[in-house]
Amino acid sequence: GGIKDYEKRLVHARKIIFVACGTSWHAALTGKYFIEELSGIPVEVEYASEFRYRSPVVDDRDVVIGISQSGETADTLGALEYAKEKGATILGICNVVGSSLARLTDAGVYTHAGPEISVASTKAFTTQLSVLLLLAARLGELTGITKTEERKQFLSELVSLPDSIGSILEKTEHIQEIAKALAKKEDVFFLGRNVCFPVALEGALKMKEISYIHAEGYPSGEMKHGPLALIESGTPAVFVSSGERQKEKLLSNIEEVSARGAEIVVVAGKNFNSSIGTTLSIPETHDLLVPVTATIVLQLLSYYVAVERGTDVDMPRNLAKSVTVE
Repeated sequence: GGIKDYEKRLVHARKIIFVACGTSWHAALTGKYFIEELSGIPVEVEYASEFRYRSPVVDDRDVVIGISQSGETADTLGALEYAKEKGATILGICNVVGSSLARLTDAGVYTHAGPEISVASTKAFTTQLSVLLLLAARLGELTGITKTEERKQFLSELVSLPDSIGSILEKTEHIQEIAKALAKKEDVFFLGRNVCFPVALEGALKMKEISYIHAEGYPSGEMKHGPLALIESGTPAVFVSSGERQKEKLLSNIEEVSARGAEIVVVAGKNFNSSIGTTLSIPETHDLLVPVTATIVLQLLSYYVAVERGTDVDMPRNLAKSVTVE
């Protein structure tokens, strides 16, 4: 969609600002980790609903990227209009061809996920992550931060992600077993470090949306700064491991929460060794690709919990597919 014409603007931007809501905001936050690591370009992530009602520092040196599945999210469109008035270059990532977001932005990328029917966004999130991974890899090439061989290896593993996802979808029995136990709970914590913190947020959102269980997502290192007070015997805590990144720190967090009586579930690669709790295995892959495979597991977990509780998975109460009003 012409985003190639804006590569220089992206590379030389004072900063890239993502504006989004809900699941798309979680994709944007993950994209911040991708882009800053692979390209060294500074990234900010803003809730679109807050961005235009304060005094954000944005001008013609910035690139503002709106992310929306429908391309009709009122808050995201409003945030982009504000940025446009301030002279920023505005780009878009969305799923619906010809949507309001696509018409408003200077250029962008369609995710081509196909129509999403159910309210809770799933495949749209996966494709948003894929676009952001590709964008980060390209920017890393342009800035020279990511070396050629490293980029080739990264992209090769990205191309093989469908096979990894397929292997998860073929073996869901263990996920269903965990879901039966979780379905009896009223609270669950989702915890992750680094690039898997946004995954924890998205896992908690899906659990809330379709099963109506109270769920919270936190950076795992933040538990001891307050939320640990809520952990008691039998409280479920789902940890997401970002491969080898800060593995020892994550193991320490698991021990810390387990010692307070939490029931531990870890979503991690097969090489992650923890004697505490239950592990839901995902295929080994590049650390930055873990959010995609781990998210599939968490989506399935929420789905099976919702089915077990008898809630309407496709049309959860009080929610709409596209939030087109404030």
